[in-house]
Amino acid sequence: MNRIHRLLAISALALGVTWPVSGFAQANAEPARTVEAQPAASLSEGEIRRLDPESGKLTIRHGEIRNLDMPPMTMVFIAKDKALLSGLKVGDRIRFVASNEGGKYLVTEIQPVK
Repeated sequence: MNRIHRLLAISALALGVTWPVSGFAQANAEPARTVEAQPAASLSEGEIRRLDPESGKLTIRHGEIRNLDMPPMTMVFIAKDKALLSGLKVGDRIRFVASNEGGKYLVTEIQPVK
């Protein structure tokens, strides 16, 4: 009887180690896609509420930002490059790409809506 218990324990340990690893391999089977591979899907829509070109900050009232799993709200972003803000003004409707880098929410691309 002791031998059967030992065999069952070893089998349970072996399954416990290999089963999660096989599931992990399947979960990560799809290759990562970059922003360049799906530009239209990563664009979010919003309206500029405040703009400070000197500091590179802008406040955007935005819809859902899918790539950040963020619901609609109004928040401050930092332009990755201050040049992105040239030609924009408060009240402009925009499409933009946002990212979270080190806890800072950055705007990496902005397109005015015509």
